[in-house]
Amino acid sequence: MARPTRCRRVCMEPAYDCFQPDGVPTREEVMMTLDEYETIRLIDLEKRTHEQCAKQMEISRTTVTEIYETARQKLADSVVNGKRLYISGGHYQLCDGAASFCCNKKCRYAKTSVKKIRIQRKEENQMRIAVTYENGKVFQHFGHTKQFKFYDVEDKKVVKSQIVDTNGQGHGALSEFLTQAGVDMLICGGIGGGAQTALSNTGIPLYGGVTGEADEAVNAYLTGDLNYDVNVHCSHHEHEHHCGEHHCGEDKHGCVGNGKSCQ
Repeated sequence: MARPTRCRRVCMEPAYDCFQPDGVPTREEVMMTLDEYETIRLIDLEKRTHEQCAKQMEISRTTVTEIYETARQKLADSVVNGKRLYISGGHYQLCDGAASFCCNKKCRYAKTSVKKIRIQRKEENQMRIAVTYENGKVFQHFGHTKQFKFYDVEDKKVVKSQIVDTNGQGHGALSEFLTQAGVDMLICGGIGGGAQTALSNTGIPLYGGVTGEADEAVNAYLTGDLNYDVNVHCSHHEHEHHCGEHHCGEDKHGCVGNGKSCQ
């Protein structure tokens, strides 16, 4: 029986997970896993040795070398041959900040995760609407939103609102974040298939494809005039992001299948 693949610790999800030649239509694609991406980030960008990389990812040095060589080959194939590059999936779990060694410095993910978020209490007779938010407007990429604006509604009138930071959480954790915040519905711009599924599992209704001022969008919803797209997807997504059959640990960010997203 083959030994099970050990989960590789990844500091955080990449800010960008799809790259493609500008103005060149292509159907060919390369899939790089998050653990492969992490070796590129640590060794090539952070200038860590293979030994340091292995310690941070909690795997052997030999395994790091194998992953790194595969990642470099995929990167070269994409750049030289003009193939679309996706970063998704793999055998990994996101760092929770508890490890003693992380880039020889405090983990960036831990810095954000330990910050407590103060959310005002919602009254029982109120409805809470969440809007992906940036500079007064509806932010257009759910998975990368840094803020939500919460609107507490009573008798179809906004009685209270607040802007809440997400602390850099990726799309895999935002649905749980909204649930714990007592959100009853979401208004957003683009949103990928994986995030839609996660929201559906929490029972939070979604109104996507909305643009413009956040306050105006909420008022339009309350008057029944909100312009939204029932077939919404992220404008940066050409392929949905799926969770596969392998799952590492309890970290809900650890979506480890063969999904694809172009964000």
